[in-house]
Amino acid sequence: MGYELQAVIAANELLHVASRDVPGARVVPLRQGLSLMPMTDEVFDGVTDGSDGGDLGFWKLPGGFETRLAQWSSTGPVAYVEAEYFGGVGEQRAAVWADGSLALGPLDEPEKKRFFRAISPISQALRRLGARKSLGEDEFEAVGLDCHRNNDDWISSSTG
Repeated sequence: MGYELQAVIAANELLHVASRDVPGARVVPLRQGLSLMPMTDEVFDGVTDGSDGGDLGFWKLPGGFETRLAQWSSTGPVAYVEAEYFGGVGEQRAAVWADGSLALGPLDEPEKKRFFRAISPISQALRRLGARKSLGEDEFEAVGLDCHRNNDDWISSSTG
């Protein structure tokens, strides 16, 4: 079974407030005071400015959305993350905005390389958001990103 994720991650309150004007946004709680907003087609359509969002190398980052992420980050760090892999092999990409500008990344892990827990792009981004790992796990597992395998599962798990 594979794993696929495209999402914004930030502190619970920040993401709830920031996403209020995003059509179709669903905010799903994670552990350690964080939440994620899956990048669905409806969210993508609601936040894109129609430009090419490929400047940062993400697969599904809407054109112009990095400007909104920078604005949201004025009250706390905000990450955009993408992952697609099977059996530990695949790709991850992550970036963090803080204080109104890009603060980390974009970080990537190329295709066909095994991820090293301590250095995976998403774990680095989560660290920047304040996530802490425990013995035997990385930040990805510590916040619960291993609980669901794709955006649809995250949305199904949310209560509103």
